[in-house]
Amino acid sequence: MIKKKLLYQPIQHACVIPLVFIGLMNYSQSVQAQLTNSIQNTVKNSPSQSFQQPKLPKNGAPTGRRRGGAGRSPDCPSNLTQLTALVPGDGGESVLASTVAENPTFWFYIPQLPQTTRSGEFVLQVLDGKDVKNVYRTPLTLSGKPGIVSITLPAQPQYSLKVNKKYHWYFHIYCGDVEKTSDNFYVDGFVQRQVLTEALNSQLKLAKPKEYIVYSANNIWYDALTNLGEQRRTNPQNATLNQDWIDLLNAVGLQDIAKEPIVQDYSLEK
Repeated sequence: MIKKKLLYQPIQHACVIPLVFIGLMNYSQSVQAQLTNSIQNTVKNSPSQSFQQPKLPKNGAPTGRRRGGAGRSPDCPSNLTQLTALVPGDGGESVLASTVAENPTFWFYIPQLPQTTRSGEFVLQVLDGKDVKNVYRTPLTLSGKPGIVSITLPAQPQYSLKVNKKYHWYFHIYCGDVEKTSDNFYVDGFVQRQVLTEALNSQLKLAKPKEYIVYSANNIWYDALTNLGEQRRTNPQNATLNQDWIDLLNAVGLQDIAKEPIVQDYSLEK
């Protein structure tokens, strides 16, 4: 009898490990299924309340101007005060927001411009302690047509954003010939690149083609706006995309320009 017990005992222990392993596998699959269903349901039923103002940075974070200002020349059209950066903020003030893209896209609303006021400029600087260095600077010829435009950084590595560095961008519209005047209206703001984690990447794959819902839920403003904006540009008559665009801009207090058309894309290649 003792020999039998000794023979049976290892068999009993050997059964425990597979059972525990199977239990962990089942639990992991259950959690993954719940996450998948949650993301898919959110994407399928994307109500306006799913978009919220990204968490505003704490005191001491840099702020900029998201509504057009400056310009004292009589050559400056009065409607240039409508120049707007499509970024989170409070009133006319812009705040630091996030991206996971190396070469992100920036979005602006431009009012109708006369023929004499169609010279623009986009500038990107990196903040390195107290030092400020230009990363990219380029002149732009604007169409004069009122609406929303996008500006995408070149794909070359020297213009790519580094993780956790803070970057300061400016968008200027000059009041007349840039060779003769420096007077301009401008908006400016700040962007910081985050790491694209494995968890976030998995959520984005599950959310396709509505990745913007996941970006927004994770406070990644620039990529939420770009993903939705590019789809809206391709499908301008899509009622769901148009409503989601309105809801996303409403969430950051930009309801006055939420229904404006997307009129131009500047993909900056050098």
